[in-house]
Amino acid sequence: MSTDRAQQVEGSASVLYMSMSLDGYIAGPNDVPDNPGGDGFDRLHEWIVGPDGEFGRPSGPAGELWDGWNATGAVLAGRRTVEQVDHWGGDHHGVPIIVPSHRPPDPSVANYPLVTYVTDGIESAMAQAKAAARDRNVMVHGAYTAQHALEAGVLDELQIHQIPVLFGGGRPLFDVLPSRVELEIVRVIDTPEATHIRYRVRR
Repeated sequence: MSTDRAQQVEGSASVLYMSMSLDGYIAGPNDVPDNPGGDGFDRLHEWIVGPDGEFGRPSGPAGELWDGWNATGAVLAGRRTVEQVDHWGGDHHGVPIIVPSHRPPDPSVANYPLVTYVTDGIESAMAQAKAAARDRNVMVHGAYTAQHALEAGVLDELQIHQIPVLFGGGRPLFDVLPSRVELEIVRVIDTPEATHIRYRVRR
């Protein structure tokens, strides 16, 4: 079932895309460099994994979400997120990847021309991501980055894929926020695998 009250956002919008357990975790326990995503992490992404074990476009209404993030014009993701996946090999659906960080990148990042590290704050990083995306949206990844983008007022929307599982521990998506944030539900896509809720940040 799909319920959609979204309106087209003028220009480029920054949209957080995250799969999350019902109790608010985006990574399981023991989320360490040699176990990225922690124990049970794959459970959060089964909705986009086919019978062959490969990521792919889901059938049915959830396929709209796959199309949506592949239509984004840039990616803004935290350093921890990108380093866990080796910056997606320098290619996340062919668009620029902006990484806000307090430190310069590892020299190996020079091999990835689409990857840019921004060290002068989340506001600057988001501005550069939106400029790179032009009239398309910016895909945002990472809990720490999402929290700071909300705090700075530069995150426009949240696309949460709520998975029907309780992790009981792990890395929460919103463990530290400076104040209450009001959201407006603009779309709900309900499937047996997940409930996909899109929110707009009220300002």
